[in-house]
Amino acid sequence: MKNLLKGKTVSLIASGLILSSTMAFGADSIDSAFKEGKVSGGLSLYGEKYDNKGGTADSGFGNGNATVGFETGSFYGLNAKAEFKGNLDLGEVEDGDRDNSFSNNSLMTEAYIKYAIEGFALTAGRQAVDLEWLGDYHEAVVAAITAIPDTTVVLGYTQRKAESGIDLSEDFHEFNGNKGAYVIDVKYAGLEGIEFNPYAYSAPDVADWYGLKTTFTADMFGVLAHYAISSEDTQDDGSIGHLELNTSLAGISAAFGYIKTDKDTGAGSMLAAEGDNISPFEDGNQVYEADARTIYGSLGYTIADLELGVLYGQSTYGSSDDKEKELNLTATYPITESLAASILYGDVTAELSDDDYNKVLASVEYTF
Repeated sequence: MKNLLKGKTVSLIASGLILSSTMAFGADSIDSAFKEGKVSGGLSLYGEKYDNKGGTADSGFGNGNATVGFETGSFYGLNAKAEFKGNLDLGEVEDGDRDNSFSNNSLMTEAYIKYAIEGFALTAGRQAVDLEWLGDYHEAVVAAITAIPDTTVVLGYTQRKAESGIDLSEDFHEFNGNKGAYVIDVKYAGLEGIEFNPYAYSAPDVADWYGLKTTFTADMFGVLAHYAISSEDTQDDGSIGHLELNTSLAGISAAFGYIKTDKDTGAGSMLAAEGDNISPFEDGNQVYEADARTIYGSLGYTIADLELGVLYGQSTYGSSDDKEKELNLTATYPITESLAASILYGDVTAELSDDDYNKVLASVEYTF
């Protein structure tokens, strides 16, 4: 449930650095560091149902999820965290539907050691990563530096990746074989209302890619401009550009955007990182394809804590100007501070009518 649950993209690495820096040297012994540790987790129920057109059978499944994590306090700048996720099969429309999304029913998603002092943090092991082209869980080494005023610099290397949540769980697997990928990501917010985010990635023997994401935010108006290009080793270079205008007033938010990819290669190997934040859709099947031109608009409204959203767009792609349209309707309600219910309805009209489908995703989540 990508768009239903993700909200704004925030660097988990930078957030962890700020938190860890305030805790540095906090405990006076290893025992105290464990006693001062924090437990976190959640319980969730999730269900999805696909109504497929043409000759494809309908599909769907239900899943129960439990997450528990423990992070120690800081001892001479060092702390550690472990997190486990378990899933329970709650039924399928057709045998095997759930198997397409769950490679396992339990996974250690985080297991890392972190060293943090003022202005610097280094994390090694399984960890959550939220960068422009790297998301989910990685076996990685990541450094975050905030010693430069108004600037966050993230340097990292990842070798294995997994995705795990209430709607899917995959095993950790090698990223780019055993060669992994390197990243440098810089955020500068020294100008009022403006953030610059240049970045560079390198996946040896596959591609290097570079980008600049700039956001401008005023009281009721915002602009996002993003462009990235890949230098490919085995195919033509790829590129993608994204422009969005957004506004909010009296509980109503609106956005209008345009996304364009390279005519021959699309976004290229940038998608190999499986952590994109550009497509606004729940699925967006054609957004990154060759010569894809996507236009979209969205509206959001909050009434009595109920968050309602509608997103509609169309991707025109390929030399034949094929088209795919997608509609997303969302509703999220915070029952309590820790308990929330969400539902998403998605409808995709594909170039071939046999590929049309609609779906419903629903969840109830408790976090602590």
